[in-house]
Amino acid sequence: MKSYIIRIELEESNPLIWRRVIMPAGATFNRLHDVIQNVTNFQSGYPGSGYHLFEFDLSKENMIVTNNEEAYLEHQHYKKNKKMYEVRLKTMSPNMLEFEKRYQERLKIEVRKPTGLKIDNYLEKHKEIKYTYDFGDNWHFKVNHEQIVDDYYFGYPTLLDGAETAPPEDVGGIHGYYEFLEVYRNPKHPEHEEMKAWAESQYFRKYDPNWINESLKGLKYRKTEWDKINHERYQIIEDKYRKK
Repeated sequence: MKSYIIRIELEESNPLIWRRVIMPAGATFNRLHDVIQNVTNFQSGYPGSGYHLFEFDLSKENMIVTNNEEAYLEHQHYKKNKKMYEVRLKTMSPNMLEFEKRYQERLKIEVRKPTGLKIDNYLEKHKEIKYTYDFGDNWHFKVNHEQIVDDYYFGYPTLLDGAETAPPEDVGGIHGYYEFLEVYRNPKHPEHEEMKAWAESQYFRKYDPNWINESLKGLKYRKTEWDKINHERYQIIEDKYRKK
């Protein structure tokens, strides 16, 4: 099965929070979203429901891919009513004209739904995808294409490598995360026990490759005979593509 090895990095994290994953090439953007969610401590990916909005920035194609239904409907309305928007520009008051121009430039960007678009063409062509999760905390990721694999035997993604523990949900962005860690890791801090209880309620856990890989097995594309391959062969395949 044709697959990709990708490297996922959380921007602004220090030390860098990153994961290397091999996943089938036929994945949609929604499935890539699922992968990112499952290799972190976030909760929007399968099998959970949508916890926050997300967006893939495909600026080189003048496109975004998002589960933001409002953005999708706005773009559809613009496409169907371009003449109306042209009239608005001609009749807009001078003090609102620049705002309207910027608004319409944004509406020109194509908006696609993540369930109906595959990653293969874009990822192979441009090698990098930008992903933003939670428009409040604004988590920014880079997804880099590292390698094409033609003989990957599983219908689900596998974590190959990575480093550092990922943030929990609703922690207040990257700066909030490091403030959280200062309290969480300090048993003498007066808010330590309260923070531990909150972290548990957010399903926060330390980076655990084995747990992540058990979670990723749920992201199967379809039942195949390869699902029956024994653990020994699985380990051989994983070691073959792991970059040390």
